[in-house]
Amino acid sequence: MASTYLTRSLSSTSTSWTFSAWVKRSGISATNYLISWGNSGTDATGIGFNADDTFQYYSESSPDNKNRKTSAKYRDTNAWYHLVVKSDANALTLYVNGEEPTQSWVSGSSANPLDTSTMAIGKWVTSAYYHNGSMSHIHFIDGTAYDATAFGEYDANGVWKIKTDVSVTYGSNGYFILKDGNSVTDQSGNSNNFTVGGGTLTNTEDSPSNVFATLNPLALPGQTSSFSNGNTKAQTATAVASNQVSTLAASSGKYYWEIKCDAISSDEDPFIFGIMEVQSYPTSRFSVLSTGYGYKGFTGQKVNTNVSSSYGDAYAVGDIISVAVDLDNNKIYFAKNGTWQNSGDPTSGATGTGAAFTISDGTYFAAQCCEGNTRNVTYSTNFGNGYFGTTAVSSAGTNASGNGIFEYDVPTGYTALSTKGLNL
Repeated sequence: MASTYLTRSLSSTSTSWTFSAWVKRSGISATNYLISWGNSGTDATGIGFNADDTFQYYSESSPDNKNRKTSAKYRDTNAWYHLVVKSDANALTLYVNGEEPTQSWVSGSSANPLDTSTMAIGKWVTSAYYHNGSMSHIHFIDGTAYDATAFGEYDANGVWKIKTDVSVTYGSNGYFILKDGNSVTDQSGNSNNFTVGGGTLTNTEDSPSNVFATLNPLALPGQTSSFSNGNTKAQTATAVASNQVSTLAASSGKYYWEIKCDAISSDEDPFIFGIMEVQSYPTSRFSVLSTGYGYKGFTGQKVNTNVSSSYGDAYAVGDIISVAVDLDNNKIYFAKNGTWQNSGDPTSGATGTGAAFTISDGTYFAAQCCEGNTRNVTYSTNFGNGYFGTTAVSSAGTNASGNGIFEYDVPTGYTALSTKGLNL
């Protein structure tokens, strides 16, 4: 998450080193660093993304700046990238998902050595440039240059994945952190533990092997909402109708997610949670009111094709709305704070007991919108990560699928909207 970073001190110097991490971006088109080290603004080195979304190594160390970066740009906010940088006696190589993309020295011709200094993960060591996104399985090797194959491998389908049996020599400054959660305790055996230098380090169920849906800041031209917390939280813009969709969509199966209202500028905001059909997805801002199925906050009504009708209770700040979409039987249900509205039963199958709608065949995004042109709304989604923003669910409900962590019980037969859930 932006503004969160880790820190520790380095104790020795080396011309050979390796950095490996799995990274998921949330924001793009801004300079940000995954790792950096140094003692001052003119003596610092970092690895991260340039403002043009290329992957880069950059050093301000004297006597001149050194910058090596890829030609390719990495803008997918739904993907996990495996990023490796190795310095072999100062000869530098960048890897992305096991491959060496086209890369060149923009300035300089070799890397600077690892030195005795402060190391930061998640920012430029002497200032900001925070990484906006998630990181996992961070290895740092002191004294040895390893290829990407030391940390990743191809599966039977040719997909690059985490290697679980990493066998490397870490060296005196080496470490392995964020292995299976948000622990900053070194797993290499060196006890090179980190501390949280700022922000809040939260855990996430999202991983390279199971990517959960988030909100998609790139989905709509002219998107005016602001996103945070790994694109799980959004604030709609004032003075313009504002809408958001998920990064993942589904055409079959049964899916469950939760949304929490964090702030509403007016109790008359026509704010709607629901789904949007991919086939009707336009090239400009859309409205769940006209082309989707939703549940209105300030009236408790249900809405489709601009027609609203009586349904359930109104909801407001602090309330958690559950959405259950049965795409096998074409039904959608909504709950407020754990109570299914209209006495709904998401497990009733084709009967559709208390369903808000019988929906058309199609492929659907999770979708939200605020039709108020003079007000704004802030809300947090939980597609299974177990958090609303940086706050963990208070008491996780049952989930027979074992996929995701939610505040309330997941109806039997439903699962999270994630790559694992889509393949169940």
